[in-house]
Amino acid sequence: MSSIGPAKWILEMAKFAVYVTVPVALTYAFVTDSGTLHKLMGFKPYVVYPPEGPPPPSPEELREMARQMARNNKSS
Repeated sequence: MSSIGPAKWILEMAKFAVYVTVPVALTYAFVTDSGTLHKLMGFKPYVVYPPEGPPPPSPEELREMARQMARNNKSS
């Protein structure tokens, strides 16, 4: 057996440990401190709503508008 085999196995195990440990550690660091998480999420808004428009007319206003349209149609 050559000396490259075991060394390569150790290197692969070390890389796997880094690949698993880094995301877990970063997730733990950001989730446990909610201030940091909110600060990071504030950099880029994910949902941008359009500006609010005028409110729709009330039911009474709609009834009055319908009556007015009916009167206009009768007189025409």
